[in-house]
Amino acid sequence: MSLKTLVKVSNITNLSDARYCAGMGVEMIGFVMDKFSADYTSPEKMKEIKSWVAGVLVVGETQSADYEEVKAMVEAYEIDILQISEAGLLPQIADLSKPIILKLEFESAYLEDYLERYSQFVEFFLVDGGDFSDFARYTLKEYAFNYPIVLDFGITAENVNELLEEMQLKGIALKGSNEIRPGYKDYDELSEILELLEED
Repeated sequence: MSLKTLVKVSNITNLSDARYCAGMGVEMIGFVMDKFSADYTSPEKMKEIKSWVAGVLVVGETQSADYEEVKAMVEAYEIDILQISEAGLLPQIADLSKPIILKLEFESAYLEDYLERYSQFVEFFLVDGGDFSDFARYTLKEYAFNYPIVLDFGITAENVNELLEEMQLKGIALKGSNEIRPGYKDYDELSEILELLEED
């Protein structure tokens, strides 16, 4: 199965989400490596989940601004791609020899500067935000024309195909959720969007 665009699903915490995403053609699944996060996944659990899925790239997600801490995470986790939220780690973090995703907030006063300055170091920019206003939509359309952007907010089943037609996005990002109980999941929101993205 293939999808119309690159899809990354963040905050994977369980095998159910990982296997579902792999089966639906999702290209990347992300695991939070920060221990303070409610969505934290230990290296051991991530490796166990990874052993049961195939055909997806594993992303290690961190908000840490400490180079040594991030380096230790990369050594502990078997990841294919590193996602960071601290632009100041670039370009030093490139020395870890992992493709990099830089997560940025749309509301940041430095967004355009970061897009221009760091595009040579990253696979793409994951742009998150709050209010998906007309201004945000117009601005992101302009940025996506010049930079590899994966949109991480404002996406619904009602607008996903429209957004992909309107913007030259690199892809979209969705989020996993916790199991209701082991082995039991409610995929309504996630599945609705993924089914709309299936190639005919």
